[in-house]
Amino acid sequence: MQKGEDMLYVVNDFAELNNDASVTRVLSRLEKENFLIRLSQGIYLYPSRNRYGIHKPSIDVIAKAIAEKDKARIIPSGLTALNILGLSTQVPVNAVYLTNGTPRTVTVGNRKIIFKKGVPRNFAYKSELFSLAVSAMKEIGEEDVTDDAILKIKEILAREQNKELIKQDFLIAPQWIRKKLNVI
Repeated sequence: MQKGEDMLYVVNDFAELNNDASVTRVLSRLEKENFLIRLSQGIYLYPSRNRYGIHKPSIDVIAKAIAEKDKARIIPSGLTALNILGLSTQVPVNAVYLTNGTPRTVTVGNRKIIFKKGVPRNFAYKSELFSLAVSAMKEIGEEDVTDDAILKIKEILAREQNKELIKQDFLIAPQWIRKKLNVI
């Protein structure tokens, strides 16, 4: 994330000060002064503001920022992937992501971001769109993937600028997904 508005801060961002207790107090004080918003324990947001008030980023943006701070990769999973791709209008209460980092749950307001340990194969895909499509198809299930869903997924994959990435990812996708997509 960029510096300034919509920036997430954690105590480790100030590790060079060698005083975690002091940093925690300052972040807490900035929250009390409504300068920062405490999203979860140890995670603070410097929100963007407009004439209508405070604008909070989406759960997906927050999850990506947390992963960036953890130096981990994440892939939306399950209902989260379906919602992001537009295959479902349901907004899951708990956003679930596969991670190659530390599994954990972060509570943001009345929602949760759940980071589950993913197998290395999930992170072998080069295209973010393709990994999202695979995750969504796995959530739907081999027997329940409709022709409409396949058509929509193909349209989404067609948006990928680098067609070579899709071709490479297609080759390592599970066999049933390759059969369903039959892209190449």
